[in-house]
This record gives sequence, C-alpha cells and structure tokens, in this order.
Amino acid sequence: MPPFQRPAGEGTGGERTSRSPAPCRSTGPAPRWSGGAATLEIDVRAELHQQNGFLHGGVLSCAADNALTFAGGTVLGPYVLTGGFSIQYLRPATGRTLRARAEVVHAGRRQAVVRCDLHTLDDDGAATLCAVAQGTVLPVSVP
Repeated sequence: MPPFQRPAGEGTGGERTSRSPAPCRSTGPAPRWSGGAATLEIDVRAELHQQNGFLHGGVLSCAADNALTFAGGTVLGPYVLTGGFSIQYLRPATGRTLRARAEVVHAGRRQAVVRCDLHTLDDDGAATLCAVAQGTVLPVSVP
C-alpha cells in the first residue's frame, strides 16, 4: 500500500501516521476512524512544549488537521486533503496525552465539514477541553 493510502470506511492508522510530521505522529493507541468520526492520541513529550511549558499550539493544530482529514475520509473516500480549517485555543494544554476527536457535521459530494475537539488527559485520565477546530475536507483524484 503506498504511503498515505488507506482503505475507505474504517481502520486504524499505523501505516499512515508513521509518515506524519514528527510532532503529529500518534505515539498513543493507533488512530481509529469509521462512520464519520476519527480519534487520535499523542503522548505529550518535553520536545512538544513551548517556552512556557505548555503543549505547543502547532502540535494541537497538527493533531486537529489529521483528525479532521481522517474523519472526512470515512465519508468521502481514501483520497482527501484538508481544504482549510480554523482552531480556537481555549486554555493552555497541559497533561500526559493529547486526544483529538473529530466528527463529520455535513458531507456532500465535493466536501465534508468536520468539527474536532482537542482534550488533554492527566495522569488520572481526566479530560480537559483545550481547543476546538472546524474545517473542510476535499476529495482529490487518485495520484
């Protein structure tokens, strides 16, 4: 299977996320997607922190982008790209794990609108919402 290709519908993403940019590589459980939704987790590491000790906003953005695209791909097919997205940072991200959970809000033939909630999990597993994102995912021709 070529890099970035995955079966349409559902799956886990070890083969795909291994080619993601280093900060976005899922180091937690394998990403999961099916039925218009996707979840990925990133273990928080020191090199992912910004100068004040919080998880860098770029890491949250990268996780949102991947989750949005995985979820959109479950309804549009395996060859998709992010058309654009916005992210709102609600509070500094601290914790042990970053979880991005995306769901398709609307899907047509030419695009899907997808929303993503980003939570950090502490050592006890308690989740704190730290950012929300929304974007469009577009189908592309097979390369």
